[in-house]
Amino acid sequence: MSGDETGARGFPAFAARRGSRARGQSWWGKAWADALEDTSLDEDALKKGRAYARTGRLGPITVSPGRISTTGYEDDTPFKTVLTLEELDEDEWELLWEKTAERPDVTDGLLAGELPPDLLEAAEDARVRLLPGYGDLQADCDCDAFDHPCTHAAALCYQASWLLDEDPVLLLLLRGRSAEEAQEELRSVMLMQAITGSLRDEDTDGAEEETQTGSEPAAAQLPEGTPAEDVFGREPAALPELPPLPGPAVRQDASSAGAGVDPLEQLVTDAAVRARELLAYTHGFTPEPPAPLDLWRDCVRIAATRPASRVLARLREACGSPEQLDRAAEAWRLGGSTGLDVLEEAWTPPKQDTARARTALTAGWEQSELPELEVWDNHWTFAGSGLQLRYGRDGRWYPYRRVDGRWWPAAAPHHDPVEALAELLDG
Repeated sequence: MSGDETGARGFPAFAARRGSRARGQSWWGKAWADALEDTSLDEDALKKGRAYARTGRLGPITVSPGRISTTGYEDDTPFKTVLTLEELDEDEWELLWEKTAERPDVTDGLLAGELPPDLLEAAEDARVRLLPGYGDLQADCDCDAFDHPCTHAAALCYQASWLLDEDPVLLLLLRGRSAEEAQEELRSVMLMQAITGSLRDEDTDGAEEETQTGSEPAAAQLPEGTPAEDVFGREPAALPELPPLPGPAVRQDASSAGAGVDPLEQLVTDAAVRARELLAYTHGFTPEPPAPLDLWRDCVRIAATRPASRVLARLREACGSPEQLDRAAEAWRLGGSTGLDVLEEAWTPPKQDTARARTALTAGWEQSELPELEVWDNHWTFAGSGLQLRYGRDGRWYPYRRVDGRWWPAAAPHHDPVEALAELLDG
């Protein structure tokens, strides 16, 4: 089997199958053969195709989105046979994955690289066809035979059921999606359903709370049996007075205006970063959800990720300690929120982590080359060198360098203390 960037997959020619069945034997292989025979109007052509499929005279087969093709020879005359199957459009795929996501067993199978038979029920609920129906499967062969389908095309139809015996996910490829694309789209639909489901639950909880506290709509509080004309025939109540007009806009001078800075763009970027952190936690890439940022940490984040000159100048002025903000922003740039924790907080690591790090440093450096080490909590200072490693709660080592009497973050963190020290020494 082979593949290329277009999604096409190649399969070697089938050897002769003397006396064996021409129909697929797996669930999907049989389903394909049943659909083929149920929608064909020429039983005689199918009979010839079954016989020809077993002779092993068809060549290698290529399967690509919406297409199956093969080549061969008939009396030393080459021929090419192509079967085409209409691909599903974007809306049909989305409907299929929405119905599939409602079936946990089917989603588990698809995400594991399988094609559960119950996927056919999901397709029926979505009103899309996976297996060929009437007029779906078109055959084209340059053998110039009068039969439709010709013997070669009918044989290829049956050999397609053999391919589904070996890899039923090929059916999705025929309809326009590789296994990887199908899994990615299904995950996206499942995630969106989980998000919207959570929002619905919150709305429902809020509605129930309003009901329990007596905040029902006025119509629901009407006495039973109140005639509709009594309700709709009433004079409308007077509208409330208009709120006062806003005062004149405060004029900004050149020093306070954020020239070149789009506040909306900043908000969109910040929301995207926050969403990415939440998704990383949802998918298990991070052990804990991102903590809400207080005013200081949010200022540090903005200074590190949106370093526009005017914005940064105003933040440095407002915080009262420009150097402190600069160090914090550098820690955030190199290590994110955890990097800021490492800068501002000291803690006592587990003894096994400390012992493992000592062993790694001893093994990775000649004893004469390794600077004298002073350990205080998670701060490992190399005496007389102005270099320091700090161990974070995330299991990474953060390089620091002493500049003008202050410790500054010097490089990105590493899981290996030897690599972190080597980067410090190289710098």
